[in-house]
Amino acid sequence: MFGADPIVFPAVFVALYAAHEVGDHWLQTHGQACGKGAAGWSGRILCARHVAVLTAVKAAAVTVVALVLALPVNPYAAAVALAVDAVSHYWADRRSTLLALADWLGRTLVAGKGEFARLGDGATAPTGTGAYALDQSWHVGWLLVAALLASLGVG
Repeated sequence: MFGADPIVFPAVFVALYAAHEVGDHWLQTHGQACGKGAAGWSGRILCARHVAVLTAVKAAAVTVVALVLALPVNPYAAAVALAVDAVSHYWADRRSTLLALADWLGRTLVAGKGEFARLGDGATAPTGTGAYALDQSWHVGWLLVAALLASLGVG
């Protein structure tokens, strides 16, 4: 059966979170940040390039942490975790998808979520906007899922 080492989960989560901050803010190009939500293939390609670099940084971070701390990380579980995280990141970073989710939530479960997503000055984006806050909280939530997935199959 699938076991989990209780040390693997928090260590992997911290590695993923740190790598996310670096990859999503420092390594993402200006062109990717501005164009990844554009309609058509241009936006899809820019988003895919951003997610590819981000996923490579996360894989490196998890690998380094696992090696330095001698953690029993299952490489297959880690690969699945990184794939799930990459898909969730791409989905959100296409922008219209996350906005549609916020609109739907605003109509059904959490009043005003679509309006919150539209808060802030687009000229100062991404920081200081509702869309940025929702984007980052979406990513961190999926980092939690990825860390849990990566901690499976240990022991």
